[in-house]
Amino acid sequence: MHAYRSHTCGQLRPEHVGQTVRLSGWVQRKRDHGGLLFIDLRDHYGVTQVVFDTGAAQAFANAEAVRTESVVTVTGPVVAREASTVNPRLPTGAVEVRAAEMVIQSMAEGLPIPVYAENDTTPEDLRLKYRFLDLRKDKLHRNIMLRSQVIASLRRRMIEQGFTEFQTPILTADSPEGARSYLVPSRIHPGKFYALPQAPQMFKQLLMVSGFDRYFQIAPCFRDEDARADRAPGEFYQLDFEMSYVTQEDVFAAIEPVLRGVFEEFAGYSKDTPWTVTSGAFPRIAYDEALLKYGSDKPDLRNPLVISDIGEVFAGSTFKVFASIVAAGGVVRAIRAPGAASQPRSFFDKLNSWAQGEGKPGLGYIVLEGGAGKGPIAKFVDEQRLARLKALTGAVDGDAVFFVADKAEAAWKFAGQARTRIGTDMDVVEKGAFRFCWIVDFPMFEYDEKAKKIDFSHNPFSMPQGGLEALESQDPLTIKAYQYDIVCNGVELSSGAIRNHRPEIMYRAFGIAGYSREEVEQRFGGMLNAFKYGAPPHGGSAPGVDRIVMLLADEPNLREVIAFPMNQQAMDLMMEAPAEVPAERLRELSLRVALPPKKAD
Repeated sequence: MHAYRSHTCGQLRPEHVGQTVRLSGWVQRKRDHGGLLFIDLRDHYGVTQVVFDTGAAQAFANAEAVRTESVVTVTGPVVAREASTVNPRLPTGAVEVRAAEMVIQSMAEGLPIPVYAENDTTPEDLRLKYRFLDLRKDKLHRNIMLRSQVIASLRRRMIEQGFTEFQTPILTADSPEGARSYLVPSRIHPGKFYALPQAPQMFKQLLMVSGFDRYFQIAPCFRDEDARADRAPGEFYQLDFEMSYVTQEDVFAAIEPVLRGVFEEFAGYSKDTPWTVTSGAFPRIAYDEALLKYGSDKPDLRNPLVISDIGEVFAGSTFKVFASIVAAGGVVRAIRAPGAASQPRSFFDKLNSWAQGEGKPGLGYIVLEGGAGKGPIAKFVDEQRLARLKALTGAVDGDAVFFVADKAEAAWKFAGQARTRIGTDMDVVEKGAFRFCWIVDFPMFEYDEKAKKIDFSHNPFSMPQGGLEALESQDPLTIKAYQYDIVCNGVELSSGAIRNHRPEIMYRAFGIAGYSREEVEQRFGGMLNAFKYGAPPHGGSAPGVDRIVMLLADEPNLREVIAFPMNQQAMDLMMEAPAEVPAERLRELSLRVALPPKKAD
């Protein structure tokens, strides 16, 4: 018999009764019933109940002494449980092992965090410091296994779509990807630095120029940015891919079956019932339309509520608050809430209080009943204006209409928040579904108020719609790009674009953003030079692996689907990184630390 196990802890079934087996694993739980002692023995594959009695004295003594989460090896016969003691919640619940021998392979000390406990309230920093224990928990263990399976499925589906896997450099040059890069000092080139890639952007484009047709990789990316629930600090992984001789629609057609297939394969992995996934082509929503109708460029299409522009209803009206906003160039947005007229007054008061808590004056509304409007704003909306409001929003008797009035950007943002809040409070958000869409027609440029200059709004290597002619003849802030995002349930999964593969367009686009020709050549010389020797039209995208797994696992935070994540301050509490470096190492790298002055108390 093998030194450690003949079977796993998830393998034994009634057909094994009578066999002598050997199991190894962690002591998950002990139950002392006097002359009998029960241990739930756990490994990666499952849990088996082991019974110890005084007939096997040494094994019984070892079982009495062992602590939970110690590693042990148990040998003994498989026996059937009595009908009254069968555990239907365990695949192994019809049998148990009667221990004849037990060897303690590794005795655990007192646990700094619970591994198996109901209503676990362990602080996250402690969980991350002892992540190796945290990962033993069933839910987190399942999440990490799901991650592995999702990556394997993505890889298989991409290969089936005709893509070839490549690896691109980790040590590279800095590039403007919209976030800060991590810099790595060079020992043999004093004063010079590599950058960890924010994405394999330039290399994957260079692969297209090199004649490879369809590339992908499960790519590690590094960005020195703050954490949030759907963005891990430090590093993340994405399904990075690129294709030659393609239009935007070709890119969509290639990746949609991959994502749909993965979500269909694993929907319901961590849920009681399978979830449904968008069928057919993912809806295409223009960026401007998304901001207007959903108040976000990451719309959650499970929420059926939409936003309408109804400024004309209040233009010149006696409701001076809204009329003055419209006269000053602002906007009024309306959110139709079907059937909300039946809601109690407390429903509307609660929404108004919520809006005030968000720093707004409130959330005005009109309730439609009996062909008329009721509510605090209704008296300012005459019959003609009410008819126009109904026409613009599609509202009918029995509905309520909520209003947001402000400058354009503030209005669409808050209207989006209100749409989410109203949909949630009315419980109309679709459950058990993954709803995908593409956001297209992003602006090529935006005005940076802080820097007081025009800058790229999305990806600087994108092809502008209209090409060179648009760059030379249009107001830069009106130019759209062949850029697109994949969004699922309000979460952005990826950004992508048809690339700018022509040097003259690249010079002009970067020139508008304030880069001189010399600076463009200095920073992007490798890719720019390649384009001068024949570059195919190409495009791609990069869905985030972490976010895909987060959605499938139905987790609110990325750290729950990453084996060894950093905390919100970008610290690895388990390995104690980042850490100070000895002076001799700094000298090797020709570096000197200049710490910022301490803030006064």
